[in-house]
Amino acid sequence: MDFKQELSRCQAKIEEYLDRCFASRPTHAALYEAMRYSLLAGGKRIRPVLVLEFCKALGADEDQALPLAAAIEMVHTYSLIHDDLPSMDNDDLRRGRPTNHKVYGECMAILAGDALQSAAFSAILSSDLPTKARAEAALVLARAAGEDGMVAGQVLDMEGEKRLLTLDEIAHMNALKTGCLLEAACLMGVIAGGGSERQKQAAKDYAAAIGLAFQVRDDMLDMTSTSEEMGKTVGKDEKQHKSTFVSLIGLKACGDIVAEQTGKAKAALRQTGIETDFFCALADYLAGRSY
Repeated sequence: MDFKQELSRCQAKIEEYLDRCFASRPTHAALYEAMRYSLLAGGKRIRPVLVLEFCKALGADEDQALPLAAAIEMVHTYSLIHDDLPSMDNDDLRRGRPTNHKVYGECMAILAGDALQSAAFSAILSSDLPTKARAEAALVLARAAGEDGMVAGQVLDMEGEKRLLTLDEIAHMNALKTGCLLEAACLMGVIAGGGSERQKQAAKDYAAAIGLAFQVRDDMLDMTSTSEEMGKTVGKDEKQHKSTFVSLIGLKACGDIVAEQTGKAKAALRQTGIETDFFCALADYLAGRSY
């Protein structure tokens, strides 16, 4: 398998599907425009890629998982729109472009995020998957995105700006803020592919490992990369004296964590009946990324 070719193929399929979302604008054209502005702004599309690839790895038709892949990208995009707002991170740049509220105003940005969140669940529940699979996937995403998942992580992140955090606290915050959606993506792919409970657990273990590696690598890049390379403002954590993996343990120890967690991710799927080549290559790709 050529990993880069497969990743590009999958990303292109996702982009094409997302481009069809909200394309017709019978009413509320300004809202649709704001939603599409952020939804189609690019990015690595790692979460929807995981949905499709886990479905495919179980021998199922990946096309049946496209609505689920779109749904998790909608939730991820809504969270970015809201994260960038003046009341939260107050960012001007996202994916190399002005943030949503800088283009459409704060009110429309909030509403665009709200609409993307509800549209995500509409996409899942309107898919052609069996009723049980639709319900399970919707529940997985709701739990991952909600008050005990991503939103809880965002709350901890905001509260953490007021004091120094321990390493365990940072890991817990990021497991919720970043890891929960990665776990949901892997689980939704297994659900769409008709996987077993053992395969769901393996997918969760894989997601937990790449999620931690992803966030630690992100903290490293915030120190070593540029805004042009990252497509977003870098260096803000250091300027705001915010607790990060790098600020607590340094770049070398962070690199060791990334390597350790990447190894755990590769081991998680062995002997589960899931083809591992793509997922092992993806773990290496995320560990070595420069943006």
